[in-house]
Amino acid sequence: MQKKSVTEKKVPRYIQIYERLKQDIVNGDYPFGTRLSSRETMAAEMNVSVITIKHAYELLCDEGYIESKERSGYFVVFRKEDAFASSAVLTTRDWIPVYNKQEQSLPFSVLSKTMRRVMNDYSDSILKRTPNKGGLEFREAIRKYLARNRSIHADIEQIIVGSGAEYLYSLIVGIFGSSSVFALEYPSYQKIEQVYRMAGVKCEFLPLGSDGIESSALAGTSAKILHISPYRSFPSGVTASASKKYEYIRWASQNERFMIEDDFESEFSMSRKPEETMFALSNCDNVIYMNSFSQTISPSLRVGYMVIPKCLVKTFDEQLGFYSCTVPTFEQLVIADLLNSGDFERHINRVRRNKRRENSPSN
Repeated sequence: MQKKSVTEKKVPRYIQIYERLKQDIVNGDYPFGTRLSSRETMAAEMNVSVITIKHAYELLCDEGYIESKERSGYFVVFRKEDAFASSAVLTTRDWIPVYNKQEQSLPFSVLSKTMRRVMNDYSDSILKRTPNKGGLEFREAIRKYLARNRSIHADIEQIIVGSGAEYLYSLIVGIFGSSSVFALEYPSYQKIEQVYRMAGVKCEFLPLGSDGIESSALAGTSAKILHISPYRSFPSGVTASASKKYEYIRWASQNERFMIEDDFESEFSMSRKPEETMFALSNCDNVIYMNSFSQTISPSLRVGYMVIPKCLVKTFDEQLGFYSCTVPTFEQLVIADLLNSGDFERHINRVRRNKRRENSPSN
């Protein structure tokens, strides 16, 4: 019998099946409208339990590759090549169900313990300045975290640290120039528009449908840079489907276009696996990935980061290399320790388990 690799042993079976089925769907082996085998039949074919197939199917449903129809089964709803104007109407809301912010914050006991350890280990080194992109220890910790949790593989020079998303938005304008045209989701987080307009950038607004930006609006924009929040756009709560994500990728692959992926709160998804990122799905080296620790550690901690494409590293260094890093060295080392020790991921997993428990049908 052939031994499994170390990687295969670590990956749960339902994740392996999910990845295999997802790839088959993306490759067209299961075209749009295809009915998948029942959970019982698929379980027998793959020699696993029905519950394993159930978890795999649930993940595919969560990410928009398939959908479940009562008494009919599971059907493929993913379209890789088709770009069609959605007829769905966006239902706007004045609120979005948000998990208790106090529960989302890292336990104070963990944070204080980490702070004491960093002060003891680094002593007066915490008073030193770091490179303009951020400290090497911190960026290396982010790099490793993204690789093992988000399938984002980047060089340390692609990672840039800053004091929150708004500051990073302004750096992005510095990369592309104020004469650029940016396309934004409508509605979207108000500060995105405010920062871009203050920098002199022209913004076009693309209306959201039920699964992302309307295809007709995306096709008609003159923008070369698309700013999106594919996991959950604020304030609408719209999540981009798998088909829509690939539509964004096709759009950006033409005419030297770029995407900015604002990955707001995706760590707290109730899915049993980390959410797919546009950065990992695209192979065109044209996605800027952005995230923040303000939601996952503490709202008072104004620390964000972005991963820029390799093709923009030289431009950033030449045009923005004179900027100083806006995040204190001490805070960088504290978060680096949380990432390296596993405390950060244990916290994320705890919150996700609690969310699934609170939203389970039995409650």
